[in-house]
Amino acid sequence: MIELRTPAEIEQMRPAGRFVADVLRQTAAAARVGTNLLELDRIAHDLIRKAGAESSYLDYHPSFGASPFGKVICTSVNDAVLHGLPHDYRLRDGDLLSLDFAAGVDGWVADSALSIVVGEARDEDLRLIETTRRALTAGIEAAQPANKIGDISAAIAAVAHAEGYSINTQFGGHGVGRTMHGDPHIPNDGRAGRGYPLRAGLVLAIEPWFLETTDEIFTDPDGWTLRSADGSRGAHSEHTIAITETGPIVLTARD
Repeated sequence: MIELRTPAEIEQMRPAGRFVADVLRQTAAAARVGTNLLELDRIAHDLIRKAGAESSYLDYHPSFGASPFGKVICTSVNDAVLHGLPHDYRLRDGDLLSLDFAAGVDGWVADSALSIVVGEARDEDLRLIETTRRALTAGIEAAQPANKIGDISAAIAAVAHAEGYSINTQFGGHGVGRTMHGDPHIPNDGRAGRGYPLRAGLVLAIEPWFLETTDEIFTDPDGWTLRSADGSRGAHSEHTIAITETGPIVLTARD
């Protein structure tokens, strides 16, 4: 079911957006050569406790997950692009790390993701990351009242295709509110002018993610981490936005 939020409810969602943005800022800053992924999860867990927030991941067990997630942040490295389950791995020079985090504050949830390179970066990785960021910006700009879901999808896809990346549509953006995942689904490719009409009060997580040389993925033996079929690297950018009468506002802005 697609739900619309009142202006007052959107204001109530701002603390969740600020908190999610802050956790991503702090975990990204802690991600250095030699940092263990389990340490990044511990940092995020400590911040949740101190804020009195609620993890959206800890007990999360959708149909595509082998078991409850059991951690509070997704840490996807190199050829892993989504749902990376934190494990005993120390980051190495040149690793491409995607962090995805969602949490609830006072009953409202926000969801956001970013990708960074630890240590010395390859030009190919920086280009891939920047493309997801530009695609996210394009998708947000298309989230205008009277547009449709397909306009967001088409805007994201145009950026990816211009850089030569193919697109997987199994996982994409989604509604956000009292829970992390809700309707509508927002694929990262689609036709402009098609799909559900965008209206003021709709709160969405828009999340372009691309792989360097494929659009095929498989699930790691941990039952969660999604990896590229050919071993190429992936990047992921995401913000929670609210559509208002005057356009979209980014609830998880990190600036």
